[in-house]
Amino acid sequence: MEFSGEKEMSKKGVVVSIDEKPSEWRTWEGLHPDILASIFLRLAVEEISRCVPLVCKPWMEVASGPYCWIDIDIQAWCRRCNRSLRAVNRAVNKLIRRSNFTVERLFVYRMGSSGFLSVVNCPCLKVLEVPLSRFTDTLVLNHLKPLPNLRVLNINYCSKISAKGLAAFGNQCKSLLHLKRNLPPQRYWPVDNSEAKTIADTMPNLQRIELCFGSFSDWGLSEILTKCKSLTHLDIRGCWNVKLNGDLKKMCGKLECFQIHPSDFSEQDQLRLFYRYWKVNENETDLFVELQTYWNEIRIR
Repeated sequence: MEFSGEKEMSKKGVVVSIDEKPSEWRTWEGLHPDILASIFLRLAVEEISRCVPLVCKPWMEVASGPYCWIDIDIQAWCRRCNRSLRAVNRAVNKLIRRSNFTVERLFVYRMGSSGFLSVVNCPCLKVLEVPLSRFTDTLVLNHLKPLPNLRVLNINYCSKISAKGLAAFGNQCKSLLHLKRNLPPQRYWPVDNSEAKTIADTMPNLQRIELCFGSFSDWGLSEILTKCKSLTHLDIRGCWNVKLNGDLKKMCGKLECFQIHPSDFSEQDQLRLFYRYWKVNENETDLFVELQTYWNEIRIR
């Protein structure tokens, strides 16, 4: 059964409505590729890859070219389908090639080494969000090339990246303004200021920093506040080694937005948070939505 107003593709390669007369048909296949691409970008990645190319040859050419792949966002696909590392890498490599390595914004979940080797060849990148990815310090140190346009870097929960990898990003990405480096909660919290020191030394232009559950202390925080002169937003929730002694509380108060865990957060609360994290992480839901809810519950108690 067909509904009134339903659209279909005519044999002449035009998009028509059942209610329209032939004189009113619109020839969409003749649109400029840039215009078609701007329309296709409203669709999901799967639709651009699988459905659009089947409509007509001009649409297939646009969907296969770089026009549609300035923005590549497959995070939802990765999470929804629980894709293997190999499948994610294969998708990243394929889509980056389609963009002719001109992609500007890339959003991937759980990317591996093969995908990263394609990413480093994309000099137009402005936003790179790759949480829970598996590439290592060694890979970053040996293969990362200058990404002069990169403004936003999300390496949340990338457990194989340490201060060494962060230093490589800082040295090769001189335009960074926003760093997301949240870590998973740990059972024990030994002080380690290496990442905070690296961020302060190699990323001085940062305006926004997210370092939830970092292991740095007041000293590491002081390095960041002192050397990142443009800093406006700082999130250090769960950084239990930070005590905000001396002038640190005053310095943080000058920021437009400063987030830290409640001052009365006990060791028992920390332990419960640790177990809650791993339960949430198994279900792959939004971690910080859950954590914020939990902190609010603690404040109410």
